[in-house]
Amino acid sequence: MQKGGKAPVADVWKPAPTPRGGTSWSLLESTKEITRTNADGFLLSKPVFPAGVKALAGKRITVSGYMQPLETSGRQKHFVLLAYPPGCPFHFHAMPDQFIEVVAATPFPLDERRPTIVTGTLQLTGQDESGIFYKLVQAVPA
Repeated sequence: MQKGGKAPVADVWKPAPTPRGGTSWSLLESTKEITRTNADGFLLSKPVFPAGVKALAGKRITVSGYMQPLETSGRQKHFVLLAYPPGCPFHFHAMPDQFIEVVAATPFPLDERRPTIVTGTLQLTGQDESGIFYKLVQAVPA
């Protein structure tokens, strides 16, 4: 590499694979984002869901992603599912169409290294400009 060669790199920045019969991240990432800055200087974000995503609202879907825990235990009932592997635990870099808030009916074992497959009821959120576009409720391991 020091003599002008290229570094051998595997592209880890691919979305988690779509499980058989599941929903792809490419579909979820097709949601557009409208942003604005409020009077206090904070960036607010609101989704514009395409027809294909709207058709999934209220339906049970299966999706694969990387777990970002929100609890301190080894089993998670509330976590974020990321489309892409997290690059650094101190820099949450996902765009709003690249993660799903998960509220589980059954606790999931904590695994931040491999994709987790989740089945749950999809809620389309974010009209409150919270920046969270997707939520899976009554989620269970698939």
